[in-house]
Amino acid sequence: MSISKEDVRGILESEEFLSLVRKRVSVSLTLTIIMLVVYFGFILTIAFNKEFLAMKIGEHMTIGLPIGIGVIVFAWLLTGVYTRWANSSYDRSVREMRKKITDIENKTTASEH
Repeated sequence: MSISKEDVRGILESEEFLSLVRKRVSVSLTLTIIMLVVYFGFILTIAFNKEFLAMKIGEHMTIGLPIGIGVIVFAWLLTGVYTRWANSSYDRSVREMRKKITDIENKTTASEH
């Protein structure tokens, strides 16, 4: 049960496969850039505006602590966004692509016998 090189090339060059790859890269890069902006924004605030993060918001807490926790929570939320997108859209498209590949393999196997 093998697939020919021509079939593999056809799949890899198909608009459907290339579109799937573009979507995944686009979503991944967008979420990565958003996370980097938030993270490095926090780090740069630590580096250049310590006074802001040192502001007290209660007797024993500075504003830096909830902002730092917010960065962590934001990362979890972005992970959730990616997971939801993958589960609702991307994984379905991958399953459809696999089915097409399996169908091609089955046709190839059937024609060999």
